Amino acid sequence: MIGGLIGLLDDIAALAKLSAASLDDVSAAAGRATAKAAGVVVDDTAVTPQYLQGVTAERELSIVKKIALGSIRNKLIFILPVALLLNYFLPGLLPIILMGGGTYLAFEGAEKVWHKLSGEHDDDKPAVEKGPEAEKKIVSSAVRTDLILSAEIMVIALSAVSHQGVWSQLASLVVVAFFITLLVYGVVALLIRMDDLGLKLAQRDSSGIQTLGRSLVTAMPKVLTTISVVGTVAMLWVGGHILLVNLGADGTGWFNAPYAWVHHLEQGIGEATGGLGGMLGWSFNTLCSAVIGFLVGSVVVGVLHFIPSRKAQAE
Repeated sequence: MIGGLIGLLDDIAALAKLSAASLDDVSAAAGRATAKAAGVVVDDTAVTPQYLQGVTAERELSIVKKIALGSIRNKLIFILPVALLLNYFLPGLLPIILMGGGTYLAFEGAEKVWHKLSGEHDDDKPAVEKGPEAEKKIVSSAVRTDLILSAEIMVIALSAVSHQGVWSQLASLVVVAFFITLLVYGVVALLIRMDDLGLKLAQRDSSGIQTLGRSLVTAMPKVLTTISVVGTVAMLWVGGHILLVNLGADGTGWFNAPYAWVHHLEQGIGEATGGLGGMLGWSFNTLCSAVIGFLVGSVVVGVLHFIPSRKAQAE
């Protein structure tokens, strides 16, 4: 009896060690996957605040919460199962799907650029004053863009854990999905409420703290405008990079000359410029990606604007 109990306790201890090791493996894999997708995470953080321009302060956090819930839904319900199934059964289809998403991002970025260059102005009334439909439109648009960025994040993360079993992949990607969503939208919420923090600090007794508070209030509109510009550039960069990398990926059956050319020059710049080589090479790759994104996006903008005008002329 005692011997059986000791044997059972040994089995439980072994199972506990195995579970702990599995959790460690999942945590380590999730960490590697998150690090590999860090570039797109930064882009996601930069893109989101531009959707909140013109929104009244009391509605900002509510809208961020709705976008964050949409983001986690994108990752867990739509992207994760589809990515795992395609990776298992049709891995060659993933690059093509990614290129579709990259084209959409490039279109959104190029449309914003051309809209700005045209000199047209949007109605700048806060969304809450326009009604709930306008707020729904903001959330819907942001969640659609998040779907593309989240797909890129999750596929990049999947590539980092693809050597593991299916269940380990699933566990790692769930961790990545929650961690990245909390990180991105936590930073976004902090950014958009920084001016409120500045107002509270400006009411303190200390003159130094008051100065800091006034500086925050003064700086935040400029910071958010800068972030909006960065977000547009990020759409072009990420969209172009997705197209560049996946055009010649295994399974597409297409050529990899554009990526090979850019990658070759990136390496050449890195080798020729010493300590700054990594940064300069990355900057060149990023510039090429942004140019490709703008060109492809501009073509889509032209086509989509041309079709309605043709229909209007026909009528």
